[in-house]
Amino acid sequence: MVDTADRAKALGQYIVKNKATVRAAAKAFGISKSTVHTDVTKKLKTVNAGLWREVRQILDENREQRHIRGGLATREKYRRVRQQRQHADIKKD
Repeated sequence: MVDTADRAKALGQYIVKNKATVRAAAKAFGISKSTVHTDVTKKLKTVNAGLWREVRQILDENREQRHIRGGLATREKYRRVRQQRQHADIKKD
């Protein structure tokens, strides 16, 4: 059984050290995004308020940048699609 207080601290330290997103932390720890979010927003506040404030600041920055990252990801996706089409057209010739 995992101690949730220890896990919350470890997640908080990981997020601060790597400026990680909730998704990245969940992947690194092998747990769900919901668990990460609950641990770092609710449990961490009672365990280590200073670390919680640092994590909160990073998560707020991530939220503010979310729409930009989404747009960049979409642009990259369609750039790859264009390259694949061009590559396929060259093979046809």
